[in-house]
Amino acid sequence: MKIKAAVIWEAGGPFSIEEVDLAAPKADEVLVRNVASGICHTDEVARAQQIPVPLPAVLGHEGCGIVEEAGGNVTEFKRGDHVLFSYGYCGSCNSCLAARHSMCDRINDINFQGVMADGTSRLSKDGKKLSCFFGQSSFATHSVINRLSVVKVGDDIDLAVTAPLGCGIQTGAGTVLNRLRPEFGSSLAVFGCGSVGMSAIMAAKIAGCEKIIAVGGNIKSLGLALELGATHAINRRQCGDIISRLKEITGGGLQYAIDTSGVSDIIRTALKSLHTGGTAAVVGASGEIKLHIPSEIMNKSLIGVVEGDAVSKLFIPKLLKYYKTGRFPFDRLITYFDFSEINRAASQSLSGEVIKAVLRF
Repeated sequence: MKIKAAVIWEAGGPFSIEEVDLAAPKADEVLVRNVASGICHTDEVARAQQIPVPLPAVLGHEGCGIVEEAGGNVTEFKRGDHVLFSYGYCGSCNSCLAARHSMCDRINDINFQGVMADGTSRLSKDGKKLSCFFGQSSFATHSVINRLSVVKVGDDIDLAVTAPLGCGIQTGAGTVLNRLRPEFGSSLAVFGCGSVGMSAIMAAKIAGCEKIIAVGGNIKSLGLALELGATHAINRRQCGDIISRLKEITGGGLQYAIDTSGVSDIIRTALKSLHTGGTAAVVGASGEIKLHIPSEIMNKSLIGVVEGDAVSKLFIPKLLKYYKTGRFPFDRLITYFDFSEINRAASQSLSGEVIKAVLRF
């Protein structure tokens, strides 16, 4: 079928909305008419080819929409269902069988190599393959997705609101609630106040952390962080000694820290701010980092967390329950754009002018 999609033709190039071909869903897949899609920092990393997704490609991995067709093996979904999409995984490796989907043996292949789990793409233009992304390519009017990556959403909520849950929101919240699991009354700092960081702050409040410190460089975002659950805010552009300030707030050091920036110096700051026995989690795309073991890592833990260690079909419905009861107001992060404004939306997202850009189709 003919659809409209935002194609990236070269590294760092603009999104070009074009007519492309989308193949019919296979037995384990569904065809969805997209309603909205979040723009995530990972999309920008892929566009810049820091993650070398084969080009040309259709990016987007925080989609949601309405099922139009289900493959022959699909029993969980039917035409008319409201759904959102999350990351891809194989469902059959040892990690997947142990419900550790974010540790799937094939997670990089399925999400970043331009093909679905079966090694093919559903997208093409003029007979030439277009790479897909996260097994969904949600920067398009329609997507074909494996049933494993689809989560049903009730029709009692604006579907467009749910778009960011499939990646950024579940990453931040899941890192707190699924992986770190901070004790009631503990201290936790979040470095970076984008959608991932804000979600971690809201989750830390749900978990009952006593001291929740937001560390960032955007005054407006730091103000919102305080409204969403942070007990303290540190402007890294104004604070001369972040480590000393964090130790002052916590009375000796943090029990938990989350870095969403992927910046080496900030990760080291997070480690140095930990109390003995503390844990720092890195969730952002980062490069090499040099650590001084005796002063920065001994009697501490540094872990990497992918997708909030979430089983999306179980975790996202929990987040929606928190949202409906007013305990997880992630909708306050969202700024909506029309699909035709995708380049403006991506630019404002990258600059920090908006926290979570969501495209409406």
